[in-house]
Amino acid sequence: MADEVTGIVGAGIIGLAIGREITRRRPGTRVVVLEKEDRVAVHQTGHNSGVVHAGIYYKPGSLKAELCTRGKSMLQEYCAERGIPYDECGKLVVAVDEDDVARLDDLEARADVNAVPGMRRLDAAGIREIEPYATGLAALHSPHTAITDYTRIARSFADDIIGAGGEVRLSFPVTGIDTAGDGLEVASGEDTVRVDNLIICAGIHTDVVAGLAGDGPGPRIIPFRGEYMTITPAKTHMVRGLIYPVPDPRYPFLGVHFTRRVSGDVEVGPNAVLALAREGYRRSDVSLRDLRGIAGWRGSWRMARRHWRTGVREMHGSLSKRAYMKAARRYVPDIAAGDVVRAGAGVRAQALDRDGGLVDDFRVHRLGRVTAVRNAPSPAATSSMAIAEYIIDVIEGKKKA
Repeated sequence: MADEVTGIVGAGIIGLAIGREITRRRPGTRVVVLEKEDRVAVHQTGHNSGVVHAGIYYKPGSLKAELCTRGKSMLQEYCAERGIPYDECGKLVVAVDEDDVARLDDLEARADVNAVPGMRRLDAAGIREIEPYATGLAALHSPHTAITDYTRIARSFADDIIGAGGEVRLSFPVTGIDTAGDGLEVASGEDTVRVDNLIICAGIHTDVVAGLAGDGPGPRIIPFRGEYMTITPAKTHMVRGLIYPVPDPRYPFLGVHFTRRVSGDVEVGPNAVLALAREGYRRSDVSLRDLRGIAGWRGSWRMARRHWRTGVREMHGSLSKRAYMKAARRYVPDIAAGDVVRAGAGVRAQALDRDGGLVDDFRVHRLGRVTAVRNAPSPAATSSMAIAEYIIDVIEGKKKA
């Protein structure tokens, strides 16, 4: 009897983590990962800031809260085993005005419920002990928040899959998904792959690929470009670890922050600007097809009516380096527009419901033999190994999607 074959669409860190976990927990299953690009980790994984989150922000009882905690410990152990950089440089979440302090109180209570390890509250003097160039009224310090290299982790997951007898098939953009007997036929043009089960982890294209399998249109993926600045070498010493603002609870974005990378560079960002293409890494990237998809989704207009002022402010920061750094300088005043250079950008696959609500938690749909990961925003990379466990439990009926 032939081995069961599980197909996975998408060779980002989520798809590869799931493929790896299947080879571990279901040794009679052959894994085939299908990726439209010519290498793994090209999109969200390859543009990730590298932060390993400790679980401060997430609503208690949510999948994010549950899987982030589990995922962080698994990722730390995996990096140690494989010699992948993992640096617990720590994070400050800084309140710079009284409104921030009130929200910091709520965040502290949430972090306590989520059992974030080592968390403590700091005053202005305590902030300077951790980050001498940072300013603020109060802060939460998470000493076990870390940084790593998610691209290296994804490549290592791919090697694990191949080593277990699986396959990572590159340059295979999925164009069709059809029932074939008691299985499925996944097509890329004239080329086809037959699988018994299929897991869709297609990131910015996940709603489109899920639609090929018969899933509904919602939530729709709306692309938001996140642009980064890199601090010039003369001032990288001014940021020891991670310095974050207190997030606005109306949005699933964490705000512009300072991030030390495992390379030694220090980045500022990202912002959150509506992209004009699903792969709109540059302002000049425009796709009429993608724009029609955004404009044709009722939730897009409802979101715009609620949040247009924020959108205008984010666009101003995108166009003006001085405006971009004005917000960042509230936390580290000595780093100005002249101390940074424009760096790369990523595109966040933000799921949007028909009512205009920005989907915050992880969301998974089941359609018979197809499992679609319809929303996997931050801390998805941190949680990737725990998400893999969860998806397999869903497939095996141990948990509900």
